[in-house]
Amino acid sequence: MQLDTNRFLRDLRSLRDIGRYRTGVHRPTYGAEDMASRHWLCERLVEVGLEPSIDGIGNVFGRGPATGTRLLAGSHLETQNHAGWLDGALGVVGALALARAGLPVDVCTYADEEGHYGNMIGSRSLIGDLSEQQIDLARNKNDGTSLRDALASAGLAGRPRLMPDLSRYKAAIEMHIEQGTQLESANHRVGVITGIVAIQHWRITFEGQQDHTGGTTMGERRDAGLSAVRFLSQIDQEFPRICGERTVWTTGRIVLEPNSTAIIPGRAEIDFSFRDLSSEVMERLRACLRRLLQESNRRERCTATMQQISELQPTLCDPAILDAFSLAAGELCPDHWQKMPSGAIHDSNVLGRRLPVGMLFVPSINGISHHWSEDTKEEDLVMGMQVFARGAEAYLANG
Repeated sequence: MQLDTNRFLRDLRSLRDIGRYRTGVHRPTYGAEDMASRHWLCERLVEVGLEPSIDGIGNVFGRGPATGTRLLAGSHLETQNHAGWLDGALGVVGALALARAGLPVDVCTYADEEGHYGNMIGSRSLIGDLSEQQIDLARNKNDGTSLRDALASAGLAGRPRLMPDLSRYKAAIEMHIEQGTQLESANHRVGVITGIVAIQHWRITFEGQQDHTGGTTMGERRDAGLSAVRFLSQIDQEFPRICGERTVWTTGRIVLEPNSTAIIPGRAEIDFSFRDLSSEVMERLRACLRRLLQESNRRERCTATMQQISELQPTLCDPAILDAFSLAAGELCPDHWQKMPSGAIHDSNVLGRRLPVGMLFVPSINGISHHWSEDTKEEDLVMGMQVFARGAEAYLANG
């Protein structure tokens, strides 16, 4: 293996110029900048001896010879709006560097991991978990553009969707920035990922009585907004008593109706989610949420109901890949690495349904991601690439 870390850094910087925004990038899915980055990658794939293609959902695939054991490696190229230059791109360029070094790797860029049109539609398409009907129904979360129209504008309409024979791969691997502060806080340079957390997303609705804020006494009111706030306060009291060490929970959306200063809210809607790697912890949190809902309905004047919007199961990383990355990290940066779960969701979560998966993290400066100021020290990028390559080589060599 002949790893060229200088070329790895140059490729990262070249990719950063496509859709550059301040110190970050702006490459929304299927936009001109996103498609330019995909064509840029196709040119690089030819250079490393892989056969490039862009399929009907926008996945870029660099395929090597059909003989022998191979790895599938990659990430995504599109970004959140006006966001960072390494999220996703690091994993793609890292996979390219593996192929350039001579490892038997097929490189893939999975379309729309960032969810502009849906939940990781590129990797789901690759494993056969995205139907034509789901494509028909998908819309852009920002402007409502249909996925079919976006594919047509990007020149992808009519192309077949690639569904490769995944049995040709020993595993799927991905390098990524941490998007948090754990590594930086511990003065660590590499994180070897043990698994990708589960997520449950719930919508909780409170039905009260819309009325005038001046003429309705406090004793008469059925204020859905106040009931919602009290419910969230109860969550913050109860969840810490039963959560795991790395459990997180988020109120991502609150909508009051009619949302006017002169009207008592007659309805409140909350989007609430929680994450942990442990299925046991997730079940405790689910049970607690249901209990709190029952107590709210007993105590409050507003009726509360709860609907599960989505659920992602945890994905545990393959023990053999974890051992290979751990050994490489111990050799290359002793005392400056750690095992850790991924609190964010990645395409590896989807691929893990069909293949063994492994992930490696490098630190994010100040933990910032999904923002144009996202960055990682150059020496940490190089160290991460070296560990990624040595670990992948060792995993392949071990049968």
